[in-house]
Amino acid sequence: MMGVVILTEDAIREEIEQLAVKSVAPGLVALALALASAIDAADGPSAVAVAARELRATMSELRKLAPPAVKGDALDELASRRADRRGA
Repeated sequence: MMGVVILTEDAIREEIEQLAVKSVAPGLVALALALASAIDAADGPSAVAVAARELRATMSELRKLAPPAVKGDALDELASRRADRRGA
């Protein structure tokens, strides 16, 4: 029985969307997607290794450019504390 095949390109595209860096670094995003596509289409382990090394470096740069995750405001914090107290 064959398992579900997850393409590298699909996974990278999803991570890029979560990072919200497309408008900040469109060139790096395009490079990451091209490298991911090359990995999916590679016919040998050495080609995969080379593209994967470059993809790792590119994604590392994109992660550095990602805006910080937005945390809840003070009101959300108070509501969370209240919920914690009620649950305790």
